[in-house]
Amino acid sequence: MSVYTKTGDKGSTGLLTGQRVEKDCLRVDAYGTVDEINATLGLARSFCEKALIKEEIYKLQKINMLLMAELASDSDAKYITVDHIASLEESIDKVDSKLPPLKSFLISGDNKGGAALDLARTVIRRAERKVWHLSKSEHVNNEVLVVLNRLSDLCFVLMRLEEQ
Repeated sequence: MSVYTKTGDKGSTGLLTGQRVEKDCLRVDAYGTVDEINATLGLARSFCEKALIKEEIYKLQKINMLLMAELASDSDAKYITVDHIASLEESIDKVDSKLPPLKSFLISGDNKGGAALDLARTVIRRAERKVWHLSKSEHVNNEVLVVLNRLSDLCFVLMRLEEQ
């Protein structure tokens, strides 16, 4: 099978469910930005030195693939659930318990892993804004919005731990 299909040469793309949509529609913009999250998480995982953090990032990448699948569907398919939210909150609490209380704003960059996690956090926040924008005109599973918010929170505490 060829890498190129030529089906998108005129500005449309196919959703996971087969429907054709314009490449600049809100849904494609949203899941395209979620796709960027995976790239930044991969970069972060390659730079991080702590095994616990690498494992957590890998879990995030797997959840992120489910986010993309759900956003790339125009059906009521539900890949993201409250269980994902609970798992992310558990991870946030576990990592946060290893950190001293936060007393000031942080500037990342003490190491490459921390800086890459901070970049991932900001891409996640941008994706979250795009998905909220999409939700104003199309149905979006509320758990998707919450998971995006928790993903950025987890990247923040992972960045703090990596730079500690």
